[in-house]
Amino acid sequence: MNTLPKSQQKRDALVKATIRLVNNNGFHATPMSKIAKMAEVSPGTIYLYFKNKQDLVNQIYIEVKAAFSEFAFKDYKEDLTVKEGFKNIWKNIAEFKLKEIEEAMFLSQCDNTPIIDEPSRQEGLKHLQPLLDLMERGQKEGIIKPVSPYMLYAFSIYPIAFFMKLQERAIFKLTRENIEEAYEMAWNSIKV
Repeated sequence: MNTLPKSQQKRDALVKATIRLVNNNGFHATPMSKIAKMAEVSPGTIYLYFKNKQDLVNQIYIEVKAAFSEFAFKDYKEDLTVKEGFKNIWKNIAEFKLKEIEEAMFLSQCDNTPIIDEPSRQEGLKHLQPLLDLMERGQKEGIIKPVSPYMLYAFSIYPIAFFMKLQERAIFKLTRENIEEAYEMAWNSIKV
C-alpha cells in the first residue's frame, strides 16, 4: 500500500512517465498527452504541478540532479586527500549511473541536448560544486592538471555514461575489476 498522499503519487507518476518517455522517444516526441496516459492521470492534472512541458522537464532535471548529487557525495568528507575524495565521488557516481539507469540516462540526455533551459542547467551545476571544489583544490596542490573543470569532468566522469550505455545494451558488463580499472584510468587522466 502506498502511504504517500494521492497528489504526491500523481506527481511521482508524472515524473516517472516523463523520464521513461524522454529516454525512449526524446523530448520533442514526448507530448504531454503521452505523459498523462503513461502516468494514468488526466492531461489537465499535469498543469496542477507544472506550468508547461518545459517547466516539467526542468523541474525533473533539477530533482534528479539533486538526487544524483546526494548519492555522489553521500560519504564524501572535505578532509579526505584529493585522491581519496575523487575515488569516493567517482565510485559513487559509477554506482548511481549503473544502478539508477533511467535517471542517469535522463540526466545524460538533458546534459547533451538543449532541452533544459539555462537557469535550470546552472541550478543543476550547483549540485556538482563539491566535485568542482575538490578538483580546484587538487589543482592548487599541484595534484590535478591545471585545465578547465569541464575538461577534467569530460575525461574522468563522463566516460561512466559510456559504460552505462554499453551495459544497458548488453555489449559490456562492468565487473568490480572493470570498475576499478575504469577508476584508475579516470584518475590517471586528470592527475599531474
